[in-house]
Amino acid sequence: MIDIKKATFSDAKIIALLGRTTYTESHGHFIEDKNDLLAYCNNAFSIQKLTTDLNDKNNLFHVVYVNDLPVGYSKIVLNTPFENKNEITSCRLERIYILDHFLSLKLGQPVLDFITEKAKQQNATSMWLSVYIKNERGINFYKRNNFKSIGDLNFLVNGKEYDNFVLSKNI
Repeated sequence: MIDIKKATFSDAKIIALLGRTTYTESHGHFIEDKNDLLAYCNNAFSIQKLTTDLNDKNNLFHVVYVNDLPVGYSKIVLNTPFENKNEITSCRLERIYILDHFLSLKLGQPVLDFITEKAKQQNATSMWLSVYIKNERGINFYKRNNFKSIGDLNFLVNGKEYDNFVLSKNI
């Protein structure tokens, strides 16, 4: 049974562990220098950073549970237009991460549907995201969900740039 719950401060450790594990599973093989990967994870998924992020009212975190076991999480950032676009009702889908062991359950779709509804409830009218250009599974998932390419950006992992597509859709 899948359950998606709004994250609280007490979930910071769970999200930190899920973040480190799922990021390494999904992107670790793309990052040549494993010290860069470790440095990125130490920063992006530190308890301190996550506690700060959880305290920001524009960040909506949700933890995904299967049979009461935390198996993934999501993060959207409200009121975040992409670059030159002045859409104050836009939100950024920053993360949907599911542990590899649970990918066969196809949890991404119900999570995306759930957080899209949460974004709409916060008056968001569009959602954008960035996805690594070599992440074919992610690109295909978002395109199946009607996200369209609107640009690109460079994602930094410990100072090294990785090219990302920027995708968006109205919600």
